[in-house]
Amino acid sequence: MTDEILTLKEVASYLKLAEKTAYRLASDGQLKGFKIGGSWRFRRDEIERLTKGEKSNMKAK
Repeated sequence: MTDEILTLKEVASYLKLAEKTAYRLASDGQLKGFKIGGSWRFRRDEIERLTKGEKSNMKAK
């Protein structure tokens, strides 16, 4: 398990999405993340779980 934190831009690149799409998914709670100072941040292990189809216990804020 890693505690690496990714930015919205990094998550969009990792998932091969437009940044706007990643932002919308995060805002809708489909990408589990959190905001710091108005900027979205994501835990790498949560994003990797998503890509493997595993359920996440983390709630979007």
